[in-house]
Amino acid sequence: MKSYKVVEFGQPLQKVEEANPVPKGTEVLLRITAAGVCHSDVHLWEGFFDMGGGNKYSTAKTMNPPRTMGHEIVGDVVAVGPDSKGARVGDKAVVYPWIGCGKCWYCQNGTENLCPTPHALGVNDDGGYADHVLVPHAKYLYSYGNLPVELACLYSCSGITAFGAVKKAVGHDAGKPILVIGAGGVGLMGVRFAKAVLGREPIVADIDENKRQLALKNGASAVVDPRDKEARKTVMDLTGGTGVAAAIDFVGAEASAQFGWRALGRGGRLIVVGLFGGTFATPMPMFAFTGNTIMGSVTGTPAEMKEMMDLVTSGKAEPVPIVRRKLDDADAALQDLRQGLVMGRAVLVP
Repeated sequence: MKSYKVVEFGQPLQKVEEANPVPKGTEVLLRITAAGVCHSDVHLWEGFFDMGGGNKYSTAKTMNPPRTMGHEIVGDVVAVGPDSKGARVGDKAVVYPWIGCGKCWYCQNGTENLCPTPHALGVNDDGGYADHVLVPHAKYLYSYGNLPVELACLYSCSGITAFGAVKKAVGHDAGKPILVIGAGGVGLMGVRFAKAVLGREPIVADIDENKRQLALKNGASAVVDPRDKEARKTVMDLTGGTGVAAAIDFVGAEASAQFGWRALGRGGRLIVVGLFGGTFATPMPMFAFTGNTIMGSVTGTPAEMKEMMDLVTSGKAEPVPIVRRKLDDADAALQDLRQGLVMGRAVLVP
């Protein structure tokens, strides 16, 4: 088995050769056919998340290196444990990686993605920057129909993250425009799902002209540069002066969240997804004055994963641009993503 591991934070991934793992109990072993490189991997590789004000949240205990990152995984089942049910050798599946402890209130109530003691693949347990991966149970495997493997793997993080965020805008001020902030890989998924789930082509804000043009090609109704002094006025003009029903921030920086907050109409909802980092401040009376809310969104539930996969395998959501890289280029792909050089989504293939 070949894998590329974080051995020391902030240092190049190291290639490791070892014997293939043998599945025990309910475990399932997959030969990986594609694995996405997600922007959260950049923060995990760095070893911290920026909490603002000079504060950092260390990922040392969470990851406990050496660790194989990669939580967007698709593969073929090559072995199953003696107690495994629901998977057979030869099955092709995309993996739901946001695995919980299975015992807490969240796991027992269908929200494993919120488990306080998770076993997420590529984060807490070894993941997809490898040619094989162990999955603890077949219930985390989902059919991907006729989708290309390079696209299918993306739905287990960028897909479910975008889908879960867009779902939080369902039924909220139906018919009013929404704003997507950030046209990176996850943001483009959000653009696609906004159209498929909400029936609305969103306004997109991004500081990169190339990404704004890419957003237009992928379903945005209009684009703005949030650094432009007239950007908020432009959004208001595009919404008939009422502001957007929801702003989904796929960047998660102070500037992006503030832009989304100011773009909301009354009763609007700011949904924060991105992990860029920083702090957010606003006068407390504004919540009462506007009726607006701020909420976070972290990936999605197993039930939402099924709903999303049913949607995409039926052809109701169009794909996003993909940049293919070899598994042996895992570190280079990660660094390109870190430097903002990837247009669309980067995917590792054997």
